[in-house]
Amino acid sequence: MRLQIAEGVLIPFLGTSLGAAMVFFLRKQISSGVQKALTGFAAGVMVAASFWSLLQPALDSSADMGTFAFVPAAAGFLIGVGFLLVLDMVTPHMHMDQQSEGPRSGFKRTTKLILAVTLHNIPEGMAVGVVYAGFLSGDAGITSAGALALALGIAIQNFPEGAIVSMPLLAEGMRKSRTFWMGVLSGAVEPAAAVVTILAAGLVTPVMPYFLAFAAGAMMYVVVEELIPEMSEGRHSNIGTVAFSLGFVVMMILDVTLG
Repeated sequence: MRLQIAEGVLIPFLGTSLGAAMVFFLRKQISSGVQKALTGFAAGVMVAASFWSLLQPALDSSADMGTFAFVPAAAGFLIGVGFLLVLDMVTPHMHMDQQSEGPRSGFKRTTKLILAVTLHNIPEGMAVGVVYAGFLSGDAGITSAGALALALGIAIQNFPEGAIVSMPLLAEGMRKSRTFWMGVLSGAVEPAAAVVTILAAGLVTPVMPYFLAFAAGAMMYVVVEELIPEMSEGRHSNIGTVAFSLGFVVMMILDVTLG
């Protein structure tokens, strides 16, 4: 069981690392269309994961509350959104679609870009952690295959995210090896957040539905605040919409077949 948890915690981090490795194979810049497709795909995966892997188990595990079975999921979801809202306000990051203000702002922009992606990775790590905590508790209706499905889904959407953070750094003139490691480090918060969440959730099994919905709310905040605006702005926004649909379907298939 420990091996299963270790694999689940590290799989999303591997996705980010592989995405960051794209700096060794691609040109210095990602075209607008490709970036929209990558962002849309990631958003679709996160939306599907939020429902099938997090909110649905939260609702199922609260079924004994009858008419009020929605309360833990609703409350946890809103608390998750509020948590990311506060974190978004106090963290000096930039949105991923912002452009550089000029050559003198390179270091500042680089720092903020890394902070932005790190901020995105926190709720994803929490989501993996809370699902595996639910699997360990045995009371949340989560199977090992279902937890693995979420880990794989987040790893898939982390792949473009790793490229999105590394490629702009390469375009600013940073060495390929350094941009790769910066992308890898931006994803290191995920396994850390997952482990902390597993430890915390294990102490409060009775409120597991709240934890599941909390992670869903945090992920949805990232999607609505960051990813959807980025994939929809400017020309060819339909590319992002199509990629969103594909990402949603891929994650749905993973969760249904493995869950």
